[in-house]
Amino acid sequence: MLNWGALVLRLGLGIMFMAHGLQKSFGLFDGPGIKGFAGMLSGLGFAPAIFWACLAAYTELIGGLLLILGVQVRLCALLLFILIVVAGIKVHLAKGFFLSNGGFEYTFIIASICLALIFLGAGKFSVLNK
Repeated sequence: MLNWGALVLRLGLGIMFMAHGLQKSFGLFDGPGIKGFAGMLSGLGFAPAIFWACLAAYTELIGGLLLILGVQVRLCALLLFILIVVAGIKVHLAKGFFLSNGGFEYTFIIASICLALIFLGAGKFSVLNK
């Protein structure tokens, strides 16, 4: 059953991160695109903003895809964990816990799933398993 659990977590988290990565990288799904995302990061004090925007956007996009495929799951989950913790601290922490107030509730759940995948790994349902 752990393999099925890991698959569900990988697919759910991978799809979510891929979608957000596509928004930030290419402006799909009404996203800001890389320039818009860099502008938001600049307002948060990240410099050079375009570097951090590319790093975050492509970490989400590629990391999400690799989670779905079950490739380098622990590494991807670790990188995505770091990314989401930074987002939680820089954007949401001061607003409290609840998402309805802009708080860190959503990032907390995502970070928890990342940690679970760091411990679980890909499981047997991976493109690398035959």
